[in-house]
Amino acid sequence: MDARSLMSRADKSRNTAAVDVSKRPASVPAMAPDSLQKLRAAVRDVPDFPKAGIIFKDITPILASGALFRASIDAFLEQCRGKAIDKIVGIDARGFLFGSAVAYELGIGFVPLRKKGRLPYKTESAKYSLEYGEAEMELHIDAIVAGEKIVLIDDLLATGGTSASAATLIRKVGGILLEAQFLIELEFLHGREKLAPTPVVSFLKY
Repeated sequence: MDARSLMSRADKSRNTAAVDVSKRPASVPAMAPDSLQKLRAAVRDVPDFPKAGIIFKDITPILASGALFRASIDAFLEQCRGKAIDKIVGIDARGFLFGSAVAYELGIGFVPLRKKGRLPYKTESAKYSLEYGEAEMELHIDAIVAGEKIVLIDDLLATGGTSASAATLIRKVGGILLEAQFLIELEFLHGREKLAPTPVVSFLKY
């Protein structure tokens, strides 16, 4: 085998290996003790959005602050400590904001789960119920290689329908779902029950 072939195989091995975060402590900074309190204080309640009776948890004040956005990403990174992760999967659309930043910091791939009709290639799909309607989610059939270890990230866990369909799609294409992580969880809606037996972690509970 020539040198070029050996280099190609080495590059492929580096690109497909899971990242063991426990071996990269510099990339996963410890959170400041008061970070979660500051994040909670920044979440804004918007009543009757997107329809009457819904109290929407608005995270845009967190995104607008460099310090708070960093703190939110650090929360996810801290939770990834000690896990061998191949890819981060983010849910359309706010899950993209957090998931892609976490994947970038860890040096691993990011996979977007999108609403129906938004992905150009062949897809797997699953329908789900929102707390205020119904929708369908899609995933590219080649986005995850069978056996890859996945962490699912989104901004909010409410009724759990969206996240449960995401978990179904990840497993359908052969992914191993290590954990589902959320910035916010509305505990009174019991959404994590729909994700069982997947471990669920949330940072701001209401």
